[in-house]
Amino acid sequence: MLMKRQKIRKLFLLLSFLLFPVTLYYLSPYLIIQGGFAGIITGSLIFFAALFILSLIFGRAFCGWLCPAGGLQECCMSAVDKKVNGKKIDRIKFMIWVPWLIGIVLSFLSAGGIKSVNFFYMTDHGISASSLPGLITYYLVVILITLLALTLGRRGMCHSICWMAPFMIIGTKLKNKLHFPSLHLDSTPSNCVNCGICSKNCPMSLEVARMVQANKLDNAECILCGECVDNCPKKAIRLTFKQNI
Repeated sequence: MLMKRQKIRKLFLLLSFLLFPVTLYYLSPYLIIQGGFAGIITGSLIFFAALFILSLIFGRAFCGWLCPAGGLQECCMSAVDKKVNGKKIDRIKFMIWVPWLIGIVLSFLSAGGIKSVNFFYMTDHGISASSLPGLITYYLVVILITLLALTLGRRGMCHSICWMAPFMIIGTKLKNKLHFPSLHLDSTPSNCVNCGICSKNCPMSLEVARMVQANKLDNAECILCGECVDNCPKKAIRLTFKQNI
């Protein structure tokens, strides 16, 4: 039953990636700024705001279950499966994210504020890559994600340059501070036999076994995929909505 959950998760990721030519512009950091200079709130800005709000309940589960880039990177793991080393890589996305946020604010200020909302901005009947420029953009993004996954390691793009992750990381930290019921990992350290299977199967290269033994499972890079839960032979880890205290 538990491994069936992973099959369902990977099916969701595959379907999400197959829909990437349609959804690409709704995940675009560039279109937010482009729309900002015209005073337009774009679909991508609305989507990123939704990710932050949903992270207050579901943490980074979007990354583990529905992200098209995540699906592509997990496919790459069958070719090159190595762990990402070093927290320095995790900081890169924030070094990109902060000036990007400033750019968004400045773009709307230059336009004199918000003038309209267009969820389907720059799409063709809601489809992103429906023209040659859109297809070129799509393949360039796919190539970039693939190269990062093959060179940096498991979900290298998630660790390094993902512009969506900081929204959910901040939302996750906020929900953990507020201690209201939300999706998170919990553990029973006494059940852990330090077999290391959880760490071996973590797609985000986290040292889950150490986290379990220390009874500290909150980690900014955890995507709540449930791999550690479903592969633990002693059921020392679980996904739960119970209040995290």
